[in-house]
Amino acid sequence: MRNHRITTFSDLLYPNGTLMQKGYSTKAVMRYNRKHIKAPPWRIKEWDFYQVSNDDCCLQLTIGHASYAGEVSAMLIDLNEKKTYAAKEIIALPFNRLHMPASAEHGDLAVRRKTIDMQFEVYRGGRRLRCRTRDPKTFPRMDVDIELSQPDLESMVIATPFDEDPRYFYYNHKINCMPASGTVAFGDRTIAFEPETAFGLLDWGRGVWPFSHEWVWGSGSAWIGGKRFGFNIGFGFGNTEAATENMLFYDGNAHKLNEVYVDLAAGGYMSPKKITSDDGRFEMDFEPIYDRYTETKMLFVDNRCHQIFGRFNGKAVLDDGTVIDVKDMSGFVEHAVHHW
Repeated sequence: MRNHRITTFSDLLYPNGTLMQKGYSTKAVMRYNRKHIKAPPWRIKEWDFYQVSNDDCCLQLTIGHASYAGEVSAMLIDLNEKKTYAAKEIIALPFNRLHMPASAEHGDLAVRRKTIDMQFEVYRGGRRLRCRTRDPKTFPRMDVDIELSQPDLESMVIATPFDEDPRYFYYNHKINCMPASGTVAFGDRTIAFEPETAFGLLDWGRGVWPFSHEWVWGSGSAWIGGKRFGFNIGFGFGNTEAATENMLFYDGNAHKLNEVYVDLAAGGYMSPKKITSDDGRFEMDFEPIYDRYTETKMLFVDNRCHQIFGRFNGKAVLDDGTVIDVKDMSGFVEHAVHHW
């Protein structure tokens, strides 16, 4: 196994803009020092993405930017009706005006726009997500108030370089297994999330990377045997010789995996898939339910993503050899191809 675990506290970047350390950690031991980025300001990308889901629906809240364009968006996905409702406002030339936090573990974030307000609060042991949309052209409007409990100290953090330029990097922090409670007022409906059945996920990303790239990313969280179980899998993005982003989470502890692979496009995105690992520690059958396809084409931007929601059945093996049997676990796997 090639995965290098980072345990030494340091800045993320040298003054010349290259990564001080490459690999993974289970806590944010590296400090994101934005001032050391050595790239044109329009190449910097930063986002905070939260997803809250149960077996019936999925809420996605995003604040992020690619420097020359920013986005504040709320998306509600009805997995039973297979419909997606979205409210979004594009911000022209935000650069650093959104004041994105330098860490996923502390720092609040709030954006107030003409048609949408969004706020992420981070406190010891949890997070609060609030959003209100008021675009007269968007129906139905949404009023979101969700609390995420964060009982686990370990999560997935990775610092990934790119072969195209030593000053390109991706610093990513993903947090699974956050029991969710709260409501989404949605037109004349109120959708309730309960911690017994709903989990939150954070995808926190900062970096500079090539104009063209693609990735596969999958995630899920559930209660299994009365304990929190989750996973993060992914490949295809950057040079992962130092570490992959594949990791299991069980009862508060992280368990590192090596290579995990699935061909989402083979046979069509909605066909059943097998997800395999090189060491037999993550072997899943994936049954798709809904393909949330998004496409953005504007000037030189050409982004496409299939986010496939479905059910996982199979096994996951912890570091000590304990086998976790997974049955009808909700989650997703996505395939993104971006030019931006």
